[in-house]
Amino acid sequence: MNTTGPAPKGLRLIPFRGLRYVPERVGSLAAVTSPPYDVVVRPDGLHHLESADPHNIVRLILPQAATPADRHRQAASTLRRWLAEGVLAPDPEPALYVYEQRRGDLLQRGVIGALALSTPAEGVVLPHEDVMPDIVEDRAALMRATATNLEPLLLTYRGQDGSADSPADTTAARTGTTAVVERTALREPLLSTTTEDGFCHRLWSVTDPAELAEIESDLADRQALIADGHHRWATYLRLREEHPASAAGPWAYGLVLLVDTARHPLQVRAIHRLLHRMPVADALAALEAVPGSFRVRTVEGTLPEAVEALSDAANAGTEAGEGAGCGAGAGAGFPANNAFLLAGDGRFHLIDRPDAALLARTVPTDRPAEWRALDATVLHSTLLDHIWKIPDTPEHISYIHDTEAAVEQAERHGSTAVLLHPVREEVVRELARQAVTMPRKSTSFGPKPATGLVLRSLADG
Repeated sequence: MNTTGPAPKGLRLIPFRGLRYVPERVGSLAAVTSPPYDVVVRPDGLHHLESADPHNIVRLILPQAATPADRHRQAASTLRRWLAEGVLAPDPEPALYVYEQRRGDLLQRGVIGALALSTPAEGVVLPHEDVMPDIVEDRAALMRATATNLEPLLLTYRGQDGSADSPADTTAARTGTTAVVERTALREPLLSTTTEDGFCHRLWSVTDPAELAEIESDLADRQALIADGHHRWATYLRLREEHPASAAGPWAYGLVLLVDTARHPLQVRAIHRLLHRMPVADALAALEAVPGSFRVRTVEGTLPEAVEALSDAANAGTEAGEGAGCGAGAGAGFPANNAFLLAGDGRFHLIDRPDAALLARTVPTDRPAEWRALDATVLHSTLLDHIWKIPDTPEHISYIHDTEAAVEQAERHGSTAVLLHPVREEVVRELARQAVTMPRKSTSFGPKPATGLVLRSLADG
């Protein structure tokens, strides 16, 4: 494949020499993998991964040292040592990699490669969330130090129609990227491992020039949505700006997993907030101090039962005389009732039906109605900024993907977990097409690729 020609208007995914663990040098491939860096629940999850194997990838993506500079130097030193010791080694030739995740009835397949970078204004790769500059700077410093893409972003695109449970013999009739992915999955994989979350991971390399050309042609006019990895994509763009002399070089590309959601629809989950310095009693008292701001109810039962009550409240239509969720939901296919679940005191407190006048005063009006109706928008603009007066900084707020972990940490530390209901994928895509970014950490698409199965060295060209 030609990797130096003019960039197409669509997606340009090129092969690279994958950097992978040598199975004989580690305890097991499962023991050296990790969830993405921002999903690891620290410190418990971090310590668990570090103890799983001395070569676990978490020592590269979340190195531990006294200062950020020391952490990044440590990661670079660890990576060099593992390369010298043969723990990690590059594949013999450039390839794209077909990647499969399977657990029970859930099956997801996609292709991993080096994607040509583009800005949101170019309309090729669409972000849907804002990013925090300090996180981008930290990821950029780590990537500078290691000169390596340590984990793939998760991007989605819409290919040919077809569901994952279609008959196998229909694969032959398909063309393009998805056809290559499905054909490749019938072959013997490079690796197969099952992680402790029950997911079986398999990886194949694609090196045949005809198949690479088929993928290149298929993606050339397609558009992708960033499902997971906004901070890392912003990091890629920042580092590309720092290497303007190599417009077609390694810094002009970033490691991604592309999944065709017409074939393998993703799951969408919420990302919850942990308010470190606010006990649940204080959060409820602040709500009571603004009469009529939200309806507040205690939900009896287990966590799954409370989450089901949250779902029922979030999906409830607006009845006559009730708050209209910024007035944007009715008839527009967007939520009509903003709802949140507070936990941390051994009970669950459902807050919903926000006062329309309160929302009108507190939610910015310079965005579309769909954005103003989002739960994350109301949470940050009305609750965090106006009622609770909590700054969105790491010392005050953590973002946690796992519901049980959010509640457990809140109860352990006497803080408040704010549980959210997930946003539908069509809402995310519609806002992204309008070039409207959602509040950061609004969604969690999955399953996310395991970190550690394939890396990309930026020093390898």
